[in-house]
Amino acid sequence: MNSGGKIKIIFSIILFTAITFLFPFNIFAEKNPETSKFKAGFYYTVKKGDTLWDLSEQFSDSPWVWPELWGENEQLLNPHWIYPGEKIRIFHMDWLGKKRVTQKTIVEPAFYAYPQIERAGFIKKTAIKPVGSIFKAKDDKVMISAGDLVYIREESGAQLIKGDKYMIYRTICPITDESTNSYIGVQHLIIGQVKILKNEQGFVLANVLKSFRMIRKNDYIMPCEKKTSFIELKKSKKGLDGKIILSEEHQVMFESATIAFINKGNQDDVTTGQQYSIYRQEKGKIKSSGPKVILPPDEIGTLLVLRTEAETSTVLITNSERNIEPGTMICYPLGK
Repeated sequence: MNSGGKIKIIFSIILFTAITFLFPFNIFAEKNPETSKFKAGFYYTVKKGDTLWDLSEQFSDSPWVWPELWGENEQLLNPHWIYPGEKIRIFHMDWLGKKRVTQKTIVEPAFYAYPQIERAGFIKKTAIKPVGSIFKAKDDKVMISAGDLVYIREESGAQLIKGDKYMIYRTICPITDESTNSYIGVQHLIIGQVKILKNEQGFVLANVLKSFRMIRKNDYIMPCEKKTSFIELKKSKKGLDGKIILSEEHQVMFESATIAFINKGNQDDVTTGQQYSIYRQEKGKIKSSGPKVILPPDEIGTLLVLRTEAETSTVLITNSERNIEPGTMICYPLGK
């Protein structure tokens, strides 16, 4: 090969490497349609008479940022034409650290979009009775995931129906309060989703539609619950004080976008869509020889309630300025 040919080959390799590095997703990967359509954030439902100019002023105190608001909503083809009933994304995860979300900021009706809502688990005092359990995967696969076929035994007298969808879950028990060692309940970890294909005597053949975590033999089956990705924001419970029990994955420390559980639920007037502050409170001495005093609470993050049970709730950590750990306190939003 002559030197000119070698130079062309080397140049082509360099060019391909540069393009791959600079444009790895736009050129070689197709955009995830679900991610493009549903991004996490706060949503506002357009009312008659609304304009992007007015909404920009309401949410950012400046009407001149309307081009940025338009840029965050790709579904709006013309910024001068928005219609009642449309959902406008006001905040997403990248904005949360730039602007504090307060009650004054949110104009009803407003929503928080969380596309991963169906994979959020919960803690109940007693475990749910399963309607089935996986006893085998086709071809004896050990690591079961989306697209695989599984065999499910029917349990608790249930009859699984062909064509219906069911959630796959696993239980973790017991969940206890780390500070008091008192019993809290049973954690239900959502693993995936199956669709029943064929009924046999005492068992069914099913197709795994979704796998949020690695599926195993003996994982349980329960009916699907109707959930929406758009969570309407609601007024928080004044005077509420509680704490984070643990994160869904049992991390020692965690931060924004983590699912966690708190020790307050329906009986405490906690409902889906409420927001609360996550805080720490230290003690200090005003004088070296004097007693310690309790210092004002220091907000280190915020959370959004996704689901409630009687005594516990599932929450999403929407913002964290520092690492959060089990036992960290929560309260009615500070500064309101």
